[in-house]
Amino acid sequence: MTTAQRPQEATVAHPDSLAIPAARAAGCPFDPAPGVDRARREEPVTRATLWDDSPVWLVTRHEDVRTVLGDPRFSADATRPGFPFLTAGVRELAIKSPSFIRQDDPEHARVRRMLTADFMVKKVAAMRPEVQRIADDLLDAMTDGKNSADLVTEFALPLPSLVICLLLGVPYDDHAFFQEHSQTLLSLRSSTEEIRHSSDELLAFMTRLAETKRQQPDDGIFSRLVARGELGDAEIASLGRLLLIAGHETTANMTSLSTLALLRNPDQLARLRKDPSLVKGAVEELLRYLTIVHIGVPRVATEDITVGGRTISAGEGVLCTINTANRDEDVFPAGDTLDVGRDARRHVAFGYGVHQCLGQPLARLELEIAIETLLRRLPDLRLDVPFEEIPFRHDMGIYGVHALPVAW
Repeated sequence: MTTAQRPQEATVAHPDSLAIPAARAAGCPFDPAPGVDRARREEPVTRATLWDDSPVWLVTRHEDVRTVLGDPRFSADATRPGFPFLTAGVRELAIKSPSFIRQDDPEHARVRRMLTADFMVKKVAAMRPEVQRIADDLLDAMTDGKNSADLVTEFALPLPSLVICLLLGVPYDDHAFFQEHSQTLLSLRSSTEEIRHSSDELLAFMTRLAETKRQQPDDGIFSRLVARGELGDAEIASLGRLLLIAGHETTANMTSLSTLALLRNPDQLARLRKDPSLVKGAVEELLRYLTIVHIGVPRVATEDITVGGRTISAGEGVLCTINTANRDEDVFPAGDTLDVGRDARRHVAFGYGVHQCLGQPLARLELEIAIETLLRRLPDLRLDVPFEEIPFRHDMGIYGVHALPVAW
């Protein structure tokens, strides 16, 4: 029986299933949603319900998440029937102009190979002096004649934005434009019309930029993609949009959320201040503990497969909740606790398998430099408002904070 021929009852949600996205607890905004974390402990592969009442399998344990994300029988192709979408807007975006991360091999591998060399560890390591200069310049400006600021707007967001613009060859002068539209694309509250408008605006921007690079090439990634001649204009525009958004939104939110988590855990902050050599490992622990891709990584089964003792049928959607996988006590003892001395390298914050985040070496470098520089240059860094007033990004596909008022 093909996916399209599966009976209609396979698309009807169970009335008692968990609603996704699930609300976080009021107590600790760093923790996964209680209902999803409870599923990890009690029923690791369980039924859930999406916004349109369609069913989805929720896979919550570390071992099972790695199984799904590492198995090519679970497809990342958003055009397949049964693929789970978190909102109507996300569905609109994924189907109208899919990026290579929503494709399977060999097409996924073909596009990924064009970018691999630019994000290799050695290539990224050579960028350290430039990233450090950017971080220092931003802190110079932030602290000039002031003793307080919003860390998001004055440091955490512009740092990766400047770096990714430099790497891609995108003018930073346009950062307000693409940040506005990326916020729309990442918002869980955006309507289909808003998603369509912001997507079209960014694609048009990238198309114009591609034409500019044909006339005036440089050494940025975008220019090299255009010069290769292997991608059509639509592919180039979609790929550029993905790299631009992913290159600044994820690291910006990890930087601000990591800073907040350390301020809320003064014993761990003190350990890093006393021994800066812990920062590199602390980055892995913060990635594990916070996991800003907080709702789930979607897949759809292409054949009947057993995971965690449950049979997932062909054509059924799956969400891998990597934030609960990263709290799995079987892999990370006392996983709900932040421990900057922990060996957290087995986390799945960047995904797992062939689709894992291409830009993770750059993200690690930026986070290491951001955290080390903040701790070194602002020894009296503290919150400037009560913790309860911090606006968390519960409404966004990438978790973090909308603002982080700090003083020093």
